[in-house]
Amino acid sequence: MADIKTKNHVWLHVALISFTVLAIYPVLWVLALSFSGQQSVGLIDLPKDPSFLERFRGILPMPAHWSIKNFTEVWTDQDFGRWMWNSVVVSLMTTALGVFLACTAAYAFSRFRFPGRNTGMLMFLISQMFPGTLMLIPLFIIIVKWLELGNTYVGLVIVYATTAIPFCVWMLKGYFDTIPYDIEESALIDGASRLTIFWRIILPLAKPAIAITALFSFMTAWNEFILASIFMESELNYTAPVGLRFFVGGFSSQWGYFAAGSVIVSLPVVALFLQLQKYLISGLTAGSVK
Repeated sequence: MADIKTKNHVWLHVALISFTVLAIYPVLWVLALSFSGQQSVGLIDLPKDPSFLERFRGILPMPAHWSIKNFTEVWTDQDFGRWMWNSVVVSLMTTALGVFLACTAAYAFSRFRFPGRNTGMLMFLISQMFPGTLMLIPLFIIIVKWLELGNTYVGLVIVYATTAIPFCVWMLKGYFDTIPYDIEESALIDGASRLTIFWRIILPLAKPAIAITALFSFMTAWNEFILASIFMESELNYTAPVGLRFFVGGFSSQWGYFAAGSVIVSLPVVALFLQLQKYLISGLTAGSVK
């Protein structure tokens, strides 16, 4: 019996290691290409009739020469720094607006009983069933034609907040439901107002869910490409994902710059994950099981 369990554990570890290798292999190629100092996809030059070892060497994500040339040139010789700044501004504004609106709306749906409450939550859920590109035309008409906010930070922030808020409201509403109402009743008896309870009691208790909401809002704005490429017309106003497409086109393929830019773009998200990882488990599970 013990031998069977050992064999099962061995095959389980083999399967997990295999899937892990498959998952990180593309990432290793991007890292290798970014540190290769070259623009071609092939990291080494294979001979005309390569041997098995040379072929195996060719598929390894290992550059022939290590260099940070791609990083320095993509940051200094391109408008990449400006694109990164645009992404930072848009993402932070989206996060602030999304978290504020999601917290207030979720608290209202969780604590108050009003006509249309269930219908409103259902409409939030239905809006998540459609792809974001389906709202592209109506959003373009509203933002560009009616509000005249095309090619501006504010217009893009409104678009991103529109797509992020429904999920955030559902997440926070589920977490607010787990907070006992007795705490608020005690504060009301002591003379605290609803606003004081919300800011000084509910929000501190909901830090894990708010952290997840902020992370989701930030990632929605940081990684999005299609909407930003449509609403931002000026090259100086492009966000980082939109700017990366200029490195690989029909006339030139600067894969080294593209890989280096991709690594730089991913660093803020990785830093946020590391900073908020202690809230990930509690924030996701508490809001989802309610």
